[in-house]
Amino acid sequence: MDTQPVPFVPPAPRPRTTPPSTLEMMRIVYRNPLELWGEHTYNEPWISANGVGGHLIVANDPGLIRHVLIDNAKNYKMATVRQMILRPILRDGLLTAEGEVWKRSRKAMAPVFTPRHIFGFAEPMLRRTMQFVARYDEGGMTDVAHDMTLLTYDILAETLFSGEIAGEPGSFAQEIDRLFETMGRVDPLDLLRAPEWLPRLTRIRGRKTMAYFRKIVTDTVKMREERLKRDPDTAPQDFLTLLLRAEGPDGLTRAEVEDNIITFIGAGHETTARALGWTIYCLAEAPWEREKVEREIDAVLAREPDPTKWLDAMPFTRAAFEEALRLYPPAPSINREPIETETWNDLVLPKRAAVLVMPWVVHRHRKLWDMPDAFMPERFHPGNREKIDRFQYLPFGAGPRICIGASFAMQEAIIALAIMLSRFRFDVTAETKPWPVQKLTTQPQGGLPMQVTRRV
Repeated sequence: MDTQPVPFVPPAPRPRTTPPSTLEMMRIVYRNPLELWGEHTYNEPWISANGVGGHLIVANDPGLIRHVLIDNAKNYKMATVRQMILRPILRDGLLTAEGEVWKRSRKAMAPVFTPRHIFGFAEPMLRRTMQFVARYDEGGMTDVAHDMTLLTYDILAETLFSGEIAGEPGSFAQEIDRLFETMGRVDPLDLLRAPEWLPRLTRIRGRKTMAYFRKIVTDTVKMREERLKRDPDTAPQDFLTLLLRAEGPDGLTRAEVEDNIITFIGAGHETTARALGWTIYCLAEAPWEREKVEREIDAVLAREPDPTKWLDAMPFTRAAFEEALRLYPPAPSINREPIETETWNDLVLPKRAAVLVMPWVVHRHRKLWDMPDAFMPERFHPGNREKIDRFQYLPFGAGPRICIGASFAMQEAIIALAIMLSRFRFDVTAETKPWPVQKLTTQPQGGLPMQVTRRV
């Protein structure tokens, strides 16, 4: 008689059973905010309490999340602490801009992320992935987390910048890690809402890395402007050209153009890279799920050469990716702040409170999911996926500020997984001991060292 294997439970911090002291809390938030949350956080519809930096609300109820992110989004701005972390890196890029600046940027970029344009990216995504996986032909050990950063950077550079980004891709991945290790962490002074003019030691250590990325942007813009002047008829009509042409009195300023370029170069690929790495890891630990995905990929690739059709044709592959996004959401926290005090049901949301909508917690909430800590792709199989509330699954956020590149990322991920898993098998070893750590994205501390072998 067939028996269903016990679902794999991937590594994650156990919910706390006792509250931390103020000093301990600040240490945890700096080291790894995912380790802060207690058992009640994963069981209650919301938490409302006074914290170190003021009033704190953790929003878990899908109705409350909808209220904050959509129904009354006009009363919520980006949280002060979040802006203290991200604005020194991205300034007025799409992730951090607000008000009219955000509207101008979103409007300028929207044409690139229409379905027609995204379908047009499928072939270069496929080509870049096929070139990339040639490195695995000899087999051996590799750090999948590092590799996925390189792959998604290659795809981003090819699709949005037509391969014309200044700098060396090899050093890029190391600099991204350094950026998130320094600039991308919560500083204790941020928690205390200390004035911005007080220096943050974490940010001071990241200034050299920040200068590296700013130079890449300046050089990239200069290269493209020279090409547009020299030969406007053959210059690529891509994301970079679109942004430059949006510059002007009624459009974007030069600073906003550069801020959006650094947003996409520095962060646009990172979320997909993390999700791909976690997916490959979870499938390696659940080989019965991997077999389903491999059979599906083999069948689709044998009959369907058009990569734009793979996303719909591979429901098991997509489900594995979506389940990895649930367990390890690349953006584990969405932070908002009420502009004016308001009430939702019996909950008071005070002006200037820190309102946290945390995909990390919502995706593992005991009242919203069955066996929430387990890797179970069947949650997202056709027939099950439709039963999931829109606001209990938030890998790309929700509302006006939903990730503009969500469809791009889904297509990219399925193409990358299809090519990699059709040719190679990734297995864990004694060295594969990832631990999820929040540094802007949910990263595997220690990387994902895995054994690669060619599939027979």
